[in-house]
Amino acid sequence: MIKNANIHFNNLGTPFANDFGDIYFSNDDGLAESHYVYYEQNNIDARLQNHDQPHFVIAETGFGTGLNFLNTWQRFTDHFARQQVQNQLDKGVKRLHFISFEKYPLSIDDLKRALQAWPLLSAFSDKLTKQYPINLEGCHRLEFDNGLVVLDLYFGDALESIHAMSYPQTGIVDAWYLDGFAPSKNPEMWQQSLFNSMADISRVSATLSTFTSAGFVRRGLIDAGFNTKKAKGFGQKRDMLVGQLECVNDAQSAPAYFHQDSSALKNVAVIGGGIASSCILYSLAKRGIASQLFCQDEKPAMGASHNVQGAIYPHLQAKNSPHSELFAHSFLYAKRLYNQLLNNGFSFDYDWCGVLQHAVKNL
Repeated sequence: MIKNANIHFNNLGTPFANDFGDIYFSNDDGLAESHYVYYEQNNIDARLQNHDQPHFVIAETGFGTGLNFLNTWQRFTDHFARQQVQNQLDKGVKRLHFISFEKYPLSIDDLKRALQAWPLLSAFSDKLTKQYPINLEGCHRLEFDNGLVVLDLYFGDALESIHAMSYPQTGIVDAWYLDGFAPSKNPEMWQQSLFNSMADISRVSATLSTFTSAGFVRRGLIDAGFNTKKAKGFGQKRDMLVGQLECVNDAQSAPAYFHQDSSALKNVAVIGGGIASSCILYSLAKRGIASQLFCQDEKPAMGASHNVQGAIYPHLQAKNSPHSELFAHSFLYAKRLYNQLLNNGFSFDYDWCGVLQHAVKNL
């Protein structure tokens, strides 16, 4: 577990980070600032209409209150609705993938209070707070709108989180929201190593925008490979930075001999009618991939791995390890998934009663 952010709310209701001496968003109009600095300066609207992939990937340094994500989610929802009305779902972006890093996540109570400032986003913030994870270090995948919007929320240091990600030589990120507390308040984040890692996981022509125009930030981004320039800042702020990656580098998370040429999945056969198969079929359906189930039984879930009843729980271990983190994150994701299915009207027997595990010590 990692520490939650130490904050208070000022007399205008704006969250203030006590450890960094900075506000989370503008006292004047944080939503307007977020939209201008990140969404507009990355030209997201036009790129959702004309993109070379059916999904668009945005990465952000500093999740904070989630304001940038919520604004982008709302705008993507509007884009998708227009595509439906115009019967053009075969064109443009169909899925939004948002990646965000946060070293000191807000507590759920502080997050709910902060988001009360934006009633126009309440339909989206309510969905976010219902799935908002505990402060367990690592990647929490949150899915919304039947998988149309995916949020990979990394709790922990941004640089360390990027190093733990999986990415090919061609990169995965289409646009960067370079956010966080001001460089003078949070110098540990604004480092050359972060800028280099941003370039490592970016696709060719990936864009970036940030509220700061600090000279060392601009020089660092240029050294990392981003063609960077100043743009008009929001409100009374004179300048901000925007940029674009000129070419990808050779960085990747796996050795070159692991590389395989990918092919589009058009139809998938799934053998067996248990819970795992059901989850696979559901995941494929969310991605618009046709699938077919083959099962020797008369109806699904008759085998149940020879168990009379099923239980889902994390494989707890005495010491923190990659294995224990995997089990913990898997359990939390599974619980979010099953609760989301219930909220979407699916019916199945369940009881979140907990499981008693006795401590065992081998002599």
